[in-house]
Amino acid sequence: MGKAQYDRSMPDHDDGADWLRGEEERAWRAFQLMQMQLTAVLTRQLATESGLSLTDYAVLVALTAQEGQTMRAFELGRVLGWEKSRVSHHLARMERRGLIERSLCPADARGSLVAITPRGLSSIEAAAPGHVRAVRAHFIDLLDADELAVLADVGERVLRAISCPSESAAADSCPNEGAAAISCPSEGAAAN
Repeated sequence: MGKAQYDRSMPDHDDGADWLRGEEERAWRAFQLMQMQLTAVLTRQLATESGLSLTDYAVLVALTAQEGQTMRAFELGRVLGWEKSRVSHHLARMERRGLIERSLCPADARGSLVAITPRGLSSIEAAAPGHVRAVRAHFIDLLDADELAVLADVGERVLRAISCPSESAAADSCPNEGAAAISCPSEGAAAN
């Protein structure tokens, strides 16, 4: 949508909204469209070449990044930014397909551990080369090193602000950042 069209759609009265203008609007709309189209391209590539969904791939990547290729279900949800019900439903689908297995956490029967299976490991190993080629072709190779560094910095700043809303977006660390190591302490009602 062009600037003139967007400006005409804005209210004529002062409703207190801090409307996006000029480069703000351009950056936001380009980001949204890029994100949607990249997701669609990468989803098609994975499904066509490996039978995995982009969300399957994200789960398998998170698990393979952990020592023992196992993690608590609630930690997996935190790393992926998913709600408990989404984690539960998606893991059930992946478990039916033999990609992961769930078991009770020995130290906390209210929680579950999620582990990649041999079939899940072979699936991600087969899917990864094609996925990386697609990521390079549609994203990485289109940017120079400076652009990649800026994009990484911006992405990390936004993720910190989302994960730690009470802390400054400029803060260097966040207790909710990154994948957590496996532990099975009592997590209260949040555990699953």
